[in-house]
Amino acid sequence: MGPTEAPSRNEILREIQHMMNELFELGSDRVKPEARLVEDLDLDSLDAFDLAVKVEEITGVAFDENQIRELRTVEDVIVALEAIARTRDIPALRAPAAQTES
Repeated sequence: MGPTEAPSRNEILREIQHMMNELFELGSDRVKPEARLVEDLDLDSLDAFDLAVKVEEITGVAFDENQIRELRTVEDVIVALEAIARTRDIPALRAPAAQTES
């Protein structure tokens, strides 16, 4: 068997939706690739840092300040996580979204 397959865009989107719901109580219906973080989701710069910290907890990879400032849409976050997933095995991106039952 080869290395673990990188998560798909849909898996990454589901994880972002999970994070946004956990951090900001945003429903997945609002967290779509085209959604703008500030204008559509009402996130501010502190929220962006909270999201970056959450991503770091899951992936072990820290965004630098410039990367955080460049995130404008959910699509930007997906692209950033895809780049991380290409360089590392990050099975955690798939696990939390599957844990919907308590």
